[in-house]
Amino acid sequence: MTDAPRRFRALHREGCFVMPNPYDVGSTRILTGLGFPALATTSGGFAATLGRADMTADRDTVVDHVAAVVAATNLPVNVDSERCFADSPEGVAETVRILAAIGAAGCSIEDWNPSTGEIDPLDVSVERVRAAASAASESGIVLTARCEAILRRAGGLDMTIERLLAFREAGAEVLYAPALADLGDIRRLVAEVGTPVNVLLMPGGPGVADLAEAGVRRVSTGSRLAFVAYGALADSAVSLLQAGQIDPGLPTLDRELAKQVFVPG
Repeated sequence: MTDAPRRFRALHREGCFVMPNPYDVGSTRILTGLGFPALATTSGGFAATLGRADMTADRDTVVDHVAAVVAATNLPVNVDSERCFADSPEGVAETVRILAAIGAAGCSIEDWNPSTGEIDPLDVSVERVRAAASAASESGIVLTARCEAILRRAGGLDMTIERLLAFREAGAEVLYAPALADLGDIRRLVAEVGTPVNVLLMPGGPGVADLAEAGVRRVSTGSRLAFVAYGALADSAVSLLQAGQIDPGLPTLDRELAKQVFVPG
């Protein structure tokens, strides 16, 4: 096992840590400089940098992006690897091996199939998670399995827990149900799955302190930071268009931080 997976695995042993999601090399350097313990890529945020919708970038494009992010930080990097860019278990395993080879500390696999617009059947999803877990065990990277039922409005908490338990039995080490926002539901999920849980920080939802108290091991931000940045750009551009200047009240990157994190050349 290399250093990055070892460090990432250690973060999951106890307590709760925040793992924000940069969307390019610049945001990776900023978040690294601010002192977070680990980072994760975001499929939606990265796709936005290409002017594309989530889950439309191909594997080679994502792998190049991951390699650039890994090279830009000394922190462990978890990869939002969607459904591992493959329809077959063999293809899933190949993707996991590629991500491990370029220095990822962890990766995820989800059960949403954009080509069908549905959640994959449970037996299909379990087989795919098992293939990913087997490949991950070869290098020691941490595998996260995601149930997208709540995010996609394809099922509720009972279905989510059933599927996550099956993914745990198939070898997933971290479990994740994006868009789960009710603190009572989160507590129930944590109690029933009995393994580290990642929770997506939701606007208006519980904060990190409450999630930690509920037993959540890892908190991520998904594509939110990317769209906050794009929102700030749009607000600045509207001010320029309508008022002839950029509103000085709008936030901007601290110059001293920029000097620290953006390397010359």
